[in-house]
Amino acid sequence: MMRKIRIRKHEFGLWFRHGDFKALLDPGKRWMWMSLRDKVQIMNTMNTKFEHELLDVLVGEADLRAKLEVVELNDTQRAIVWKDDRLAYIVGPGRHAFWTKPYKLKVEVFDITNVKFDHPRMDAIVNFPGASRLIDGVRADAHEDVLLFIDGKFVEKLGPGMHTFWRGAGNVTWKAIDRREQIADVAGQEIMTNDKVTLRMNLVVTYVVTDPVKAVTEVTDHAQALYREAQLVLRAAVGGRKLDALLTDKESVGNEVRDVLARRADQFGVAVRNVGLRDIILPGDMKMILNQVIEAEKQAQANLIRRREETAAARSQANTAKLLADNPVLARMKEMEALAEILAGADTKFVFGNGNVSEQIRSLIADEK
Repeated sequence: MMRKIRIRKHEFGLWFRHGDFKALLDPGKRWMWMSLRDKVQIMNTMNTKFEHELLDVLVGEADLRAKLEVVELNDTQRAIVWKDDRLAYIVGPGRHAFWTKPYKLKVEVFDITNVKFDHPRMDAIVNFPGASRLIDGVRADAHEDVLLFIDGKFVEKLGPGMHTFWRGAGNVTWKAIDRREQIADVAGQEIMTNDKVTLRMNLVVTYVVTDPVKAVTEVTDHAQALYREAQLVLRAAVGGRKLDALLTDKESVGNEVRDVLARRADQFGVAVRNVGLRDIILPGDMKMILNQVIEAEKQAQANLIRRREETAAARSQANTAKLLADNPVLARMKEMEALAEILAGADTKFVFGNGNVSEQIRSLIADEK
C-alpha cells in the first residue's frame, strides 16, 4: 500500500525491511509503497546522541555515517562532548554516535592512564550531572595538602585547589592533611603517683603536621597516635613522682612530657609545639588532708613570724635601755617626751629648773595637796 511519510527538518528516517536497514530518508514529504514487512523509524536530531539497538550495524552505512560523529573509546579512554560550547555528555568505553547537526559538536578524548585529570573548564565538568560515575574530585583549602595514592602507593602531594581523577584507572584514594596548629585534649586520665595517690589529670598538647607523607604512611591516624603517645608519656612522668613534688613543680612534668612526646611524634611527621597540665584533680579525702597540712604550715609560719617579731622588739628595748643608761641627757629628753604625753590636754603649766625632773614633779604634786 502507498503510505505518506513526512520527515521534519530536524529529523531523519531509518527505513527497515524485514528488520534490516534499507535506506536513510532525508527531511521532506514523500509517498512510499510499503508492506507489512517495511518500517520507518523517525530519529530526532535534537537529541544529539544517536542511540539505537542496531548502532554497531547502522554506523557501517555510509549515508548514515556521514551524518554522525562516531567516537570509539577503548577501556583506557574517556570522552567529553560539547554541544554549542556547552557540556553535553561525558562517556566511557564503547562506541558512541552523535548527530553533527543542528548543533556544533566538539569531542575531547582523554587517556585515563594519566589518572589525574586537568581541564580549563573543570567547574563545569565536575558539576555536570552524572560526572561522578567517571570522575572523582577533591577540593583542598589553602591550609591543606592532599596526598594522592594509586593502588595503595603514594604518588604525589597536591596543593590548594580543585583536583580531579578518572575513575577506573586503578584504586585511586587521597588523604587531606590540615597544616594548621591543632590541639589534642588528653582529658580524664586517672594516674597513680609514686606514693600511691590516684589523680585525675587533663593534658593539652598543641601540634602541627610537618611531614604529611609520614603522618599518613607511618601511622594509620596521626592524631590518634599522638593522643596515645601523650597518654603513655604522661603516665610515666606522673608515676615516677611523689604527690608533693608533682604539685610543687607542675611545669617540670609538662616539660618532660613535651620533650619525650616531641621525639616520638617526629617519627610520624608531627611537631609538638607545647604541652601543659591543665588540671590536677585530687580525691575528696586527699583534698581534706592537704588542706589540713596547708593550714598547719600557715599556722607554723605565723607563729614563727610572731616569735621573731617579739624577739626583735625585746632586743630593741634592751638596746634602748643601754643607750639611755649611757647618756643621761638623752634619758632626760625621753623623760620630757613621756611627761608631755602624760599631760597632753591638761591646762597646767610647769617651769623646771636644774635637777631631777622626777623629784621636781613629786614636790609640785605635794605642794598642790
